[in-house]
Amino acid sequence: MSETWWRGAAIYQVYLRSFADGNGDGVGDLAGLRARLPYLSALGVNAIWLNPWYPSPLADGGYDVADYRDIDPVFGTLAEAEEFIAEAHGLNIRIIIDVVPNHSSTASAWFQEALRDPSVRDRFWFRDEPGEWQSIFGGPAWTQVPDGQWYLHLFDPGQPDLNWTNPEVHREFHDVLRFWYDRGVDGIRIDSAALLAKPDGLTGSYEDLDEVHDVYRSWRRITDEYDGRVLVGEVWLPDQERLARYLRSDELHTVFNFPFLACPWEPAGLRQVIEQTLATHAPLGAPPTWVLSNHDVARVVTRYGRADTSWDHADRRDGAPSDLELGYRRARAAALLAMALPGGVYIYQGEELGLPEVDDIPDELRQDPMWRRSNHTVKGRDGCRVPLPWSGDEPPFGFGTATPWLPQPDAWNKLTVEAQTADLGSMLNLYRDGLRIRAERLGDGTLTWLDLGPDVLAFTRESGLTCVVNLGADPVPLPAHGTVLLASGALDGDRLPSDTAAWLA
Repeated sequence: MSETWWRGAAIYQVYLRSFADGNGDGVGDLAGLRARLPYLSALGVNAIWLNPWYPSPLADGGYDVADYRDIDPVFGTLAEAEEFIAEAHGLNIRIIIDVVPNHSSTASAWFQEALRDPSVRDRFWFRDEPGEWQSIFGGPAWTQVPDGQWYLHLFDPGQPDLNWTNPEVHREFHDVLRFWYDRGVDGIRIDSAALLAKPDGLTGSYEDLDEVHDVYRSWRRITDEYDGRVLVGEVWLPDQERLARYLRSDELHTVFNFPFLACPWEPAGLRQVIEQTLATHAPLGAPPTWVLSNHDVARVVTRYGRADTSWDHADRRDGAPSDLELGYRRARAAALLAMALPGGVYIYQGEELGLPEVDDIPDELRQDPMWRRSNHTVKGRDGCRVPLPWSGDEPPFGFGTATPWLPQPDAWNKLTVEAQTADLGSMLNLYRDGLRIRAERLGDGTLTWLDLGPDVLAFTRESGLTCVVNLGADPVPLPAHGTVLLASGALDGDRLPSDTAAWLA
């Protein structure tokens, strides 16, 4: 791929703990991922984005990083990580890793030193009295240490916020970027990218302050020293004008498209989000990204089967009734929509298998700190992090040889990679076919809308491929075409049924 490979890439998100277990301890690892690289190559992805693989006490699933220059022993070793990067490159798959600049870990060398020596506490936010901010995970955002001071953590108490007014913090992360770029990593995904800067007095809003952009300008200068590297921001901002500032030519290359992910399965809303996304990105020369799910969000099959198909972190609607058959049909159509749009597309592991959210994990097995911090009122994100089913008729479904760290539903025997490979009409084969055609005809570029009625999204790409998605209740006629390249469901003659998408040429 070109040095701007990321502009139209299909990027597969690996939540390493749940992808594949290579050493038989019930937790996914590098050995398991390396063994499954041929699967990802055959799927047709251009890059892998890995959630944090660093040493961590797991206060928040690895997003409490204790050491950025090593690999957590549960996953493997730094040498294995370097071998994995080389093996992926051998299959023409790029590697993007997570960096979490907003906070560290209470187990990090810096924080442990701060506990012993108050003179170095300005790497974090220590105060004699706690402030009023609340944690995003629930409860106060301040925790007291033995000598009486309090430290800030916008997330879990195990994740102390770093003080980005301290030049030492800047130097540390510059070195971390170079450490991984020198080992062949192709990109950095920046977690909670808009939260780094804090207002004077640590009161008021802490999101998207001007100072944060200076951080990413310096990161961009370092990234540009290396060929073909990319910076991806996790930026949750509803204001498109503010979002656009992160995409200026001297800042990030791309940001996640959360308005698209959160949008309900509704034609007018989806078209508005798509048009707004394209209008925001085009003047900046930045490619959009299209995201249906990730490790923080209820799985799309379940969301699209609910009465309310939108997504809101503040109201996760855990356990809300879902018509999974309807959600599955809509998820298939949404996959073709996302893959056909101009720019890059992200696929969260298991999305290509049509996995639903697992709502019935026993309370005693839940791992997410949101469950604990909410006094067991918010189930959290474990339901979308259940280990993948690869083969066989019963758990652990080829994930490994031991009991997985989160339990898999027995009904997943019909959703394994093995079962779906043999079924030409499966979700897996839809993704394989879609990604193959996408590589030939889609990716970066523009679109031209077609008017096929208020319930239909239809557009043509530069290659001549036309994507038609029927979100209405009744079948609609397909526009004039020569060939149906791919459809998410069976057609009704020359008509497109409800909640179905087709690619035409």
